[in-house]
Amino acid sequence: MRGWDDGGRLGAAELGGELGARATLVQFSSAFCAPCRATRRVLGEVAEMVPGVTHVEIDAEARLELVRALGILRTPTVLVLDAEGRVVRRAAGQPRRADVIAALGEAV
Repeated sequence: MRGWDDGGRLGAAELGGELGARATLVQFSSAFCAPCRATRRVLGEVAEMVPGVTHVEIDAEARLELVRALGILRTPTVLVLDAEGRVVRRAAGQPRRADVIAALGEAV
């Protein structure tokens, strides 16, 4: 995939937004996905609560090359990246806030 560096990291070029200083919550969504709206709210709230954490939402339909490269099969899918842009956790479906916070523990 163009832009995917040799270390298996995602950066601003792939995400369309800057990485968080401590971690990044990457959400793959689609236009008519009701759970995606709820996921956006949960991830946004967590990113506001935890210093150094950023939430980036990616339209899966507009970024098919990235979706295929990462093996995203459904929306919403959430990737938790560490400060270097490495994927440390991934989950499909609408997450619970407690699960997102626990997953961040692995990234920071």
